[in-house]
Amino acid sequence: MAKPETTVGQVLLARIGAQAVVLAELDDAVRADEPDAVHRMRVACRRLRSALRTFRRLFTAGATDELVAELRWLAAALGGARDREVLAARLAAEARELPAECAPQRVAAALERWGEAEYRKVWPEVVAALDSPRRRALGEALATLLADPPLRPRAARGALRELSRFAAREQHRTAERVRAALAAAPEERDRALHEARKAAKRARYAGETAAPAAVARAERFARRMKDVQEVLGEHQDAVVAASTLAAQAASGGEPFGYGALYGRQLATEGAARERLPEVWRRAGKRKLTRFG
Repeated sequence: MAKPETTVGQVLLARIGAQAVVLAELDDAVRADEPDAVHRMRVACRRLRSALRTFRRLFTAGATDELVAELRWLAAALGGARDREVLAARLAAEARELPAECAPQRVAAALERWGEAEYRKVWPEVVAALDSPRRRALGEALATLLADPPLRPRAARGALRELSRFAAREQHRTAERVRAALAAAPEERDRALHEARKAAKRARYAGETAAPAAVARAERFARRMKDVQEVLGEHQDAVVAASTLAAQAASGGEPFGYGALYGRQLATEGAARERLPEVWRRAGKRKLTRFG
């Protein structure tokens, strides 16, 4: 007898189950402020939320809306600490590469002090979120979803064809946002590029979800979308860094060194925009979504 084909619902639930385990296991590590724990928990939230949103047509209408909202809340609660930590580390590393006349060590030390102060300012919010009834309810909601998944009949279809369809839709969605960003007026460009980045990340996660069923083809799709996400991430990071440097210089920081770093961010933004069309050309090929 032929082995039954894996269904798209099984693939999706395996992804949700694996990320739910990651999320649950990280609580203690985050409370202990272990290296990279906040980042890993935030990524688990994003992967879960992306799976529930991308494949929402496999669930009964509205069944996952509240869970998606709660995952967004937890990721946001973690985000303040993580974003400040990464930004300060990045800028301090760049500061140490400045010419001697910019006082690189002094600028780097000032940025590290700022980052530490900002991190500690928002850290109590992270702990409060983890200790809240809302966080416990989120874990219980994930367990309930996995124990009795509210799947539609479509979830019983064969995995490869359905996963290809979902990937193609996410690729198309990303293509629309990339095109819009490349055509945007200067005053709208940063926001449009950020929206394209979010679409590429969601497409990448769709490829990751499909990988256990489609293996090499889905992994290739995920890699191409990750390339797009990363070049757009470089742009977004530079935009945020430039804004932070401008604010710090205005509040009495190291104006000369901060000005030099600000110029670097503008250069990084421009370089990322120039690379985007070629990176997207590789990621936008329709054959990448043909998993079956």
